[in-house]
Amino acid sequence: MNHSDQSASETPSSETSRVSEEVELQGHIIDSLLLPKILDEITVMGGDFSINDISIGQLRSDSSHAQITVSAEDEETLENILTHIAQHGATPVEQHDCVLDTADMDGAFPEGFYCTTNQQTEIRIAGNWIAVDLQEMDCGIVVSPDQKTAHCLPMSDVTKGELVVTGNQGIRVIPTERSAPEVSGFSFMHSTVSSEKPKGVTVKEIASEMRRAKAGAGKILVVAGPAVVHTGSRDYFSELIREGYVNLLFAGNALATHDIEESFYGTSLGISMEHGGSSEEGHEHHLRSINRIRRLGSIQNAVDQGVLKSGIMYECVKNQVPYVLAGSIRDDGPLPDVITDSIAAQRKMREMVQGVSFCLMIATTLHSIAVGNLLPASVKVVCVDINPATVTKLADRGTFQTVGLVTDVEPFLRVLLDEINQLE
Repeated sequence: MNHSDQSASETPSSETSRVSEEVELQGHIIDSLLLPKILDEITVMGGDFSINDISIGQLRSDSSHAQITVSAEDEETLENILTHIAQHGATPVEQHDCVLDTADMDGAFPEGFYCTTNQQTEIRIAGNWIAVDLQEMDCGIVVSPDQKTAHCLPMSDVTKGELVVTGNQGIRVIPTERSAPEVSGFSFMHSTVSSEKPKGVTVKEIASEMRRAKAGAGKILVVAGPAVVHTGSRDYFSELIREGYVNLLFAGNALATHDIEESFYGTSLGISMEHGGSSEEGHEHHLRSINRIRRLGSIQNAVDQGVLKSGIMYECVKNQVPYVLAGSIRDDGPLPDVITDSIAAQRKMREMVQGVSFCLMIATTLHSIAVGNLLPASVKVVCVDINPATVTKLADRGTFQTVGLVTDVEPFLRVLLDEINQLE
């Protein structure tokens, strides 16, 4: 990085030596508010800026361009500022190749490795920009031995001898466009999470997006919690699976267990799904359900042998919808299909999210955040929860593209299914 000393227009006695770097921005930096956000970050982090050149697009479809000189009192402060604003697409005007270092051990990156975001990223090698594959936040970037390809990799998977990008030089982030809302389309829902949003219109937009994905625009991933069963919603969810609106399911032991419990006993956590009251010995039902499936070896075997005849997991097996059940420390059993090694579950989920274009998260805080961390910013995400904090946590942890709908699961799935059927 080539920093030059810059002096303010002060008297010689008070002249202060500063370091600076010229960066540029390209795209919808005005209507998406990226430019003011970057300028604000520069000043908040202790730097100064001067806009050297700016051209603003006249039409909505036009992009804008700006060149800005960023200055700070020392190299460390400037480097910190440049690192942060690079995540919004600010790249140095004077380009350099990225710095590669060799991993010296398994399971850990070299010190100073570049930490990725969930936004499209490119690295510069031998003067050429290379797209980074498998984009994911909180990973490192590993370059192939021939230095022609690169991909994101979690630190637990790095092996000794691999080439790892270090520092921030020769890296550019291409922000996902977040322009002003259109009259129609998925961008309609880009607003603050609120329990007072017009839910009917929002659900209609979700149905349209799922319809587009089913028509060939990508894969639909659903991340679901046990409340789908507890609230009496599993029939709606099962119908979504049958009609092809679920291509992939991520959940935990609880969703599958209580879904199977309802199939076997008509209860969920011992509560009758017919009359809403407790059932005799109902507190044992989920354990007996788990035990029965464990004796059969798998959920697939239970379906194949005619023991499991209804429900979400039954429909997944019958309609060949792949699923990942990730375990937790509090699981009973668990079911034989549950992946109890969290790193192994993460790897399986990371493998299966490739090609997902739309993700619907329903009533599960921890699984939603975990999956959100695996998804690139280009994936449209809708989080439905009775608690607005669930959606807020997703956004706070970097999944900024999340659209939140604060409502109970049952009315949401019922209305969603109605909207989808009207589109058929």
